[in-house]
This record gives sequence, structure tokens and C-alpha cells, in this order.
Amino acid sequence: MKKIYTSCFIMIFTLSAFGQQIDNGSMEAWDDLGGSDEEPANWNSFMSATGGLSLFGSQQVEQSSDIRSGATGMYSARVFSKSTLGIVANGNLTLGRINMGSSTPDSEENYNFSKITNSEFSQELTELPDSIVFWVKFSSSSNQDSARIHAIVHDAYELHDPINASSSSHVVGSAGLNYSKTNGQWERKSVPFVYNGPSSTPEFILVTFTTNKNPGGGSAGDEIILDDVSLVYNNTSVDQEFSNRQWVSYTIEGLLFSKSFPLDEELNIYSTAGALLKSGTPEGLQGLRLKNGIYLISGKSQSFKVIAH
Repeated sequence: MKKIYTSCFIMIFTLSAFGQQIDNGSMEAWDDLGGSDEEPANWNSFMSATGGLSLFGSQQVEQSSDIRSGATGMYSARVFSKSTLGIVANGNLTLGRINMGSSTPDSEENYNFSKITNSEFSQELTELPDSIVFWVKFSSSSNQDSARIHAIVHDAYELHDPINASSSSHVVGSAGLNYSKTNGQWERKSVPFVYNGPSSTPEFILVTFTTNKNPGGGSAGDEIILDDVSLVYNNTSVDQEFSNRQWVSYTIEGLLFSKSFPLDEELNIYSTAGALLKSGTPEGLQGLRLKNGIYLISGKSQSFKVIAH
């Protein structure tokens, strides 16, 4: 499966389990890196929020070089809470979009939602993963506080989280976990999905990470450092997984893509600073020569880190 060349150094990484995956779950690609709107690509926080109070949104996510031992990437996402006029705004990172509608933290006018007509604020998913896995460091000033992840698989509807009355009939399944602080250590979390419907048509997934399970809870400075978010599928045989496996390598002839890539799949090549360098299909990018360095190649279902020497 993996073609090895002795004439140059090749490193191949698949940053996900097999099956459909969350784009940029590795937190390697970033938009507006170093700017006021810095956010991990495909993920959103308050700087891209909408709603009547969105102008008051502040930067609450940033790139971090804090990674666990054995991590394949170079970066993670630091998500943190802030306090304004005595009101704590939880750190909030989502695949959807944040709606800021009220200064009361637990108001129904404050929610995350899948903007299914805009790929920047939604994540397509037509399969049923068994669980969602991520690595996290959670710091809080209180031993009583818990951070939270909530993932909802849903049909083609602008679903809200927290789930409101109009969204409830569009849920296919969900996975949720409240977890305590990790005392400065990286911890791997695995959260199973429960599929109780009532919808049976998976088309999107809405994932949200927050620094506290309660809106407005916790204290300013609470933070989660997040990395390697992936979906796990337990119903695929090992032989089938490897026969369908996609990989990318760098050889003396340039980029090399496995034949398992769809011919029309759109791929993006990013620098380690998060800058988009080139886009194209596997056929169009085949043989592309890169300067020495580390690159992230991101597709619809997987991401790969390639070292060009």
C-alpha cells in the first residue's frame, strides 16, 4: 500500500479513521493566522458569528503549538473563555455558526447552528460513525466545572444546538460528554453516538466544543486545547479499510497520490502557517514539486501531512 523510495525521505500520514471525516480535525490549517479573525479552517468561533450582538464578539480561539507526545501534526487549537462586564462568555468552537442574540448567556437566542447552504458553516456527513474521538487539555479555576462536547448528526435542516422544538425532528443521532479538567495532561476522549432519530437521513454533522457545560458558567481564562478530532467506524473490516485507503507521499518526482482518490476530488495544499498554496484534483496535482518543508494536504474526507525533502 505504501510505496517507499530510498532516494528521498517520504512521510505519509492519514490523520483520520476510515470513513467520512471532519475536515481539518487535525487543527493544522488556519484562516487569517495572526490576524484578528484567526480561526482553524472549517471551524468557527465568535469572530465569524452572526446575530444582533455579533459585533461584540471577541477573539476566543487561537493556534497553539502545544501538542501531545506522538501527535502527527504541529498545532492544536486553544479555545478560551472571557469575561465582559461580569458576564462570562464560554469558549466556543463549532463546525456550524454561532448566533449571538442576547446578553443573557442561557437565552434561546444564543445557539450554534448548521448553515447548510454555506459550506463554511456546515459539515456534510452521510454516514453513521460509531463514536467521535478527540485529544484535549482542559484547564479551569474550579474543580467543579466541566467542559463539553456535543455532536449531532442530522438531516438537511438548519439545526440548532441547543436543540430547539423545530430542530428536534431532524436529529438522526448524537454524542455528548461533559468532562472535568485534565490537570495539565493530554487526554483522549471517545464519545459514542446514540441513534434514536426521529430522522433517519444523515446529511450533516454539527459539532461544538465549549469550555463549560453551562452557558455563562466557569471563569474567565478557562481553556481547552484541542487536537485530532476524528470519527470512528467499527463496522468496516480491516481488509476493506486498507484496500480503500488513500495516501499521499512526496518522491523525487514530486507529489504522488494513491489511485483510491476520486478523480474529481478537490484538494488544498497548505503551508504550516495555514496559508493556502494551491488547489486542484489529484490528477492535476500529481508530480507537483514543492520546496523543502512540511505541508498539509486537505481533502473532503481526510487530511495528510507531507514532508518534502
